Amino acid sequence: MKYSGSAPLRQAVADPPEKPFLSHPEDRSEDETSPVLPYFRLLWSRRRLIFRVALYSLLASAAVAYLIPTQFDATTRLMPPDSQSSGLAMAAAAMAGGGGAGGGLGALASDVLGLKSSSDIFVGILGSRTVQDELIGRFDLKRLYHASNMEDARKRLSAKTSITVDRKSQIIQIAVTDHKPERAAAMAQAYVDDLNRLVADLSTSAARRERIFLEDRLAGVTKGLQEAERDFSQFASKNTAIDVHEQGKAMVEAAANLQGQMIAAQSQYQALREIYTDNNPRTRSVKARIDELQRQLEKIGGKGEDVDAADTSKDSLYPSIRKLPLLGVTWADLYRRTKIQEVVLETLTKEYEMAKVQEAKEIPTVKVLDVANIPDKKSFPPRLAIIFIGTMIATIVVMIWILSSAMWNSTDPRDPRKMFARQMLADVRGDWSQVSKKRANDSIAEGGDHMADGKR
Repeated sequence: MKYSGSAPLRQAVADPPEKPFLSHPEDRSEDETSPVLPYFRLLWSRRRLIFRVALYSLLASAAVAYLIPTQFDATTRLMPPDSQSSGLAMAAAAMAGGGGAGGGLGALASDVLGLKSSSDIFVGILGSRTVQDELIGRFDLKRLYHASNMEDARKRLSAKTSITVDRKSQIIQIAVTDHKPERAAAMAQAYVDDLNRLVADLSTSAARRERIFLEDRLAGVTKGLQEAERDFSQFASKNTAIDVHEQGKAMVEAAANLQGQMIAAQSQYQALREIYTDNNPRTRSVKARIDELQRQLEKIGGKGEDVDAADTSKDSLYPSIRKLPLLGVTWADLYRRTKIQEVVLETLTKEYEMAKVQEAKEIPTVKVLDVANIPDKKSFPPRLAIIFIGTMIATIVVMIWILSSAMWNSTDPRDPRKMFARQMLADVRGDWSQVSKKRANDSIAEGGDHMADGKR
């Protein structure tokens, strides 16, 4: 007997036929009667594909999450303004283009603008075009937002700004989003500064109008008082008219005194002439005294002077009695003008100070509850959530695709639904190919026209 050195060949055993997906329940074994078990079997058989898709989606989601620019939110909170302040309603009316005075205009502005509280007025001012344009110009937001015009820049700024009001506490919250935390905090603070400035500028209350009127009136009265004082001082210095009334009284008394002395001297002179001759020393002394008193009286009385002359005599320290009435009229007029201007100035100064106090009460000032600090934590994007959601979506999509493909393959080709789906897909492909050919032909024809125009 001969033995070969090799082992006998084993006949290949044929693999059992693969059961179609979702086969008839009678053809299934007892462990396959569960309705969801075939789905899990199919997914487990394609686990490598699912794992690859999950891994790729994880990497893609991580790349997207870290490519999205980081954003920071800076928030400031304002206390509710005084609802009784009419200046705030007037500012809102001015923003709306209205005019008027008093609390009635504030109520009218609230009705027209649909504002339920003073906080809503602040919100309306913060969202106005004036405030937005101020911020766009200050921070160069057109360049930052890559906006070609102001309207697009305003839309981007509105999208990055949130202004809300707590209906219970009426506290206003301003939140600004930006890629840089320092700029976000600066923009939030800029909103507060512009709000404070606009409310003060647009306040047209009665106290403000009164204060502006009194300022102009005070300037005019001050100028008039200065002119009156200058004219009065020049007149008094030129005519030596310090106080005409007192000067007249004193000069009349001095003239009466000189007149009495002269009468007594004349009586003494007549008595001496009866005893002595005119050449007697006593007689000449009395006569000289009478002459001197006469000159003093003539000097005080202004004998021989022109009454219309403006200046006093060069050798006289004070004006004469003859000139006092004329000087008294001018002096009294200038003095009266000066005193009137002084009284008016004093009265207007008191009213001006009261108007400033009233205006300060009526103009609402912005009270900052929380200052916009530089944020130290980003607000967007949530990278872990983006990675998780992206991975889950891609995994679920590939699982749905696997199950749908299996169901499609297991469906009988003669099924009307499958036949209709194939026909619809073929029609869409045919229509798309026709559209592509038409576009290609149009492009070729257009190129030919351009070449012909170039040759011409």
